[in-house]
Amino acid sequence: MHKLQVDILGLSTSPHTNGAYALILYEVEGKRKLPIIIGGFEAQAIALKLENIKPPRPFTHDLFKQIADAFDLHVNEVFIDELHNETFYAKVICEMGGVVHEIDARPSDAIAIAVRFSAPIFVSEEIMNEAGIVEERQKEEEEEAQASAEELVEDQGEAEPVKREPLAAELNRKLEEAINREDYEEAARIRDELSRLKQSGESQE
Repeated sequence: MHKLQVDILGLSTSPHTNGAYALILYEVEGKRKLPIIIGGFEAQAIALKLENIKPPRPFTHDLFKQIADAFDLHVNEVFIDELHNETFYAKVICEMGGVVHEIDARPSDAIAIAVRFSAPIFVSEEIMNEAGIVEERQKEEEEEAQASAEELVEDQGEAEPVKREPLAAELNRKLEEAINREDYEEAARIRDELSRLKQSGESQE
C-alpha cells in the first residue's frame, strides 16, 4: 500500500457543524488536501500542541506521551489507512524494545499523539485519491468561466430554457466553490455526498 506523507494545514469550524471541526491535512509532495471531521476535544488537543500551549493539567494525549516516555515507547509514525462509509481509520505505529506494534486508533487521536512525538503522518494513496480535494482553478479563472456561462445564457434567449446541470456536475461545481473560499467543512460534506452518489450509481449497474 503506497503511503503519502501529509502535514497539518490547520483546523476550521463553522456554526453549522455542531461543535465539530475540520482537520485539514495537505499532501507534502503534492497539491491535494484532505479534510477530516473531528470532535471538539480532539481539535483542542491538536491545537494546543501546535501552538505550544501547555494546559495546567495534562490532557489524555499528554498523559499517553508521559507514560510512553516512562516506558521508553516511541511513536514512529501515524498512518491513515482505511476509509469505510465516510469514516476514516488510522494506525499508530509504535516501537518498544525493538519490537514494532500497530495500534488501531481514530485519526483525530492518532494525530493528537503524532504532534506530541513529532512523528510523521501518512495517508494511503487510495484514500487521497478517493477523498482528497484539489484547488484546480484560481479565482480569476472561476470568474471568467462564470462570465462565459452568463454570455451563453444571454445568447440562448428566453425561447430556449437553460437545461439544469446533472447532479454530479452541480456537486462538483459546489465542491470547487467551497474549496476556493476555503470552506473545508462544506467541501467535506459535498465530497461525501458525491461519494454516496457514486456508490448509488455503481449499485444500480
